Amino acid sequence: MRALLQRVQRASVAIEGNVTSEIGPGFVILLGVRKGDSEADARFLAGKCASLRVMEDSGGKMNLSLLEAEGSALIVSQFTLYADTRRGNRPGFSDAAGSTEAEPLYDAFVVAMKQALGETRVRTGLFGAMMRVTIVNDGPVTILVESNVQQ
Repeated sequence: MRALLQRVQRASVAIEGNVTSEIGPGFVILLGVRKGDSEADARFLAGKCASLRVMEDSGGKMNLSLLEAEGSALIVSQFTLYADTRRGNRPGFSDAAGSTEAEPLYDAFVVAMKQALGETRVRTGLFGAMMRVTIVNDGPVTILVESNVQQ
């Protein structure tokens, strides 16, 4: 499982032109699920995302976790994080879990994030929907976090 974290000042998701979720300072988390991932991967990754110390403290240093900074998270499903671009110019997605496998693990990640940060500080896109994500980056700070690197 992969999470691409982008530290943001604010962000929103729109579906069919309507804003369905928005947050202030925190992370946009683009979440990719790989074939064979488990609920343990989802819990581990959520704990890592909530605890990663990349929010600025009062001195401007990346020293606070999302939890400590009382930031929010906007979680968006993103199967393209498992794009394979090694051959040709058209990415392959054979490592990405199909929606039947991925959606329950996406949901497990969201639940774990809500347990870590609190219900009101976690927002989501709509799994499998075509979304317009608006991001005002903070930094920018972008970090890839993985639950299990499989070779």
